[in-house]
Amino acid sequence: MWSWHRQVKDSVSQKTIGLMRMQFWKTAIEEIYRDEPPNQPVSTELWRAVRTHKLTKRWLLRIITEREKDLDDRAYRNLQELEAYSENTQSSLIYLLLECLGVKNVQADHAASHVGKAQGIITCLRATPYYSSRRKVYLPMDICMLHGASQEDFIRGSREQNIRDVVYDIASQAHVHLQHARSFSHNVPAAATPAFLPTVVLEDYLHRVRRVDFDVFHKSLQNRNPLLPIQLYIRSWKKTY
Repeated sequence: MWSWHRQVKDSVSQKTIGLMRMQFWKTAIEEIYRDEPPNQPVSTELWRAVRTHKLTKRWLLRIITEREKDLDDRAYRNLQELEAYSENTQSSLIYLLLECLGVKNVQADHAASHVGKAQGIITCLRATPYYSSRRKVYLPMDICMLHGASQEDFIRGSREQNIRDVVYDIASQAHVHLQHARSFSHNVPAAATPAFLPTVVLEDYLHRVRRVDFDVFHKSLQNRNPLLPIQLYIRSWKKTY
């Protein structure tokens, strides 16, 4: 369901069609919680997960509602708006993962909130070359205006200093959220570690974008790090994030 929601925005030509698809899932969630899941494979598996792990309906509906808003297809007005979107989508998914792992811990919830925000911010940065090539820019407008960077600059793939400054400011906020998330690590149960393993990927991207002086269009950023599986294994073995 998560993967499908992410693709709706890029796969529909009209907002109305996207809204219809989102409404399908809103209705499906309500039916799932009435133990009347639609006769559809994903819905059936989600119903089983809900019954097995007692998943909170609010998190599922929050993801759908926020994705529905995102169909407006516009740039975020400010960084706070991007963080709110990330909290309602990425963080909500991590809350659900924690429930699947049987973890009920306030410190883990706080960490999940920050990890989700970092993940949303970095996803927005990583997707910039892809969307710019399609003449779309979603980076926070307030930060772009602060550094005198226009949407046309990103569409042209500019690598000027003001573009790097925009990327630096946004990446720095993601780094702050990762640091906050890790400040709770000593009080988070080891059982929660699998839900926080994405921090390895986020940290890797921040390291690589810093190495190329925050040039978001640098070709090396489009390549996968072959060492990531090893890094993920080590963190998983150590039960740390």
